[in-house]
Amino acid sequence: MVVVSLVKGMVLVSGGSFVMGSVDFYPEERPLREVRAGDLWFDEHPVTNAQFRRFVRDTGHVTVAERVPDPADFPGADPAVLVPGSQVFVGTPGPVPLDDWTRWWAWLPGAQWRHPEGPGSTLHGRELHPVVHVGHEDAQAYAKWADKLLPTEVEWEHAARGGLYQATYPWGREFMPGGRVMANTWHGRFPFENLAPHGFRRTSPVKRFPPNGFGLFDVAGNVWEWTSSAWTDSLADPGPEPVRACCVPAPLTEQDRRVTKGGSHLCAPSYCHRYRPAARQGHAVRSTTGHVGFRCCRPA
Repeated sequence: MVVVSLVKGMVLVSGGSFVMGSVDFYPEERPLREVRAGDLWFDEHPVTNAQFRRFVRDTGHVTVAERVPDPADFPGADPAVLVPGSQVFVGTPGPVPLDDWTRWWAWLPGAQWRHPEGPGSTLHGRELHPVVHVGHEDAQAYAKWADKLLPTEVEWEHAARGGLYQATYPWGREFMPGGRVMANTWHGRFPFENLAPHGFRRTSPVKRFPPNGFGLFDVAGNVWEWTSSAWTDSLADPGPEPVRACCVPAPLTEQDRRVTKGGSHLCAPSYCHRYRPAARQGHAVRSTTGHVGFRCCRPA
């Protein structure tokens, strides 16, 4: 039995065993494997711009996207592009082959968490949207400041499933039960036609869509979420769980990847059907984008 409580913006999710992964979608989600998660407090929603701003004001933290990239992390890169910035979704004017993401993403100097679409854009009206353009070390730094941790992939998936371990989505088997929009995902032909029936073409405020069975919001869509787990090409050999002292500095290179979970507002069935608890993606630790954020947890 799962016990759910809400204290200071966190939800207490009792641990348990469950079958992780899926055999119905992408190969990296296989094979099914039985795992166990412990009791954890989870942030009820992804960390917001307002929360991250308090962290920056308190610590003076400078994010990955605000720093000049180290050429050693990007061997062979043109020095002209090694300037502070981040990846911003720009879309396309019409249909394009979906085999090259560079058609709809653009490296934009000056893009960072305060300026999600680059210089000139602001957080005005987006204080309750998830923070984006944060690297893995930025998420770790926030977690340390908040006396929390980044969840492992197992912990994140257990919490996101909300007790529905055989369901496709956090809310059940149907994508839109009764025609109801349940998450901020892409509707229409990707990457040029976003019908946005929920009213959001990029990120949306947290808690705008129904929570899952554990009381967690935005575990599908809106933004991908960092975990502390190293990326593996499948669940067959996930390796040991990461050491829980996750904020100890360690050498990182752009080849280092961590698992991100949950999908984002850019996930469309025709391109990326990953707004599901079982879905997973490997994201380079310093490749910041406008659709990756995070939430934290704390041992119960």
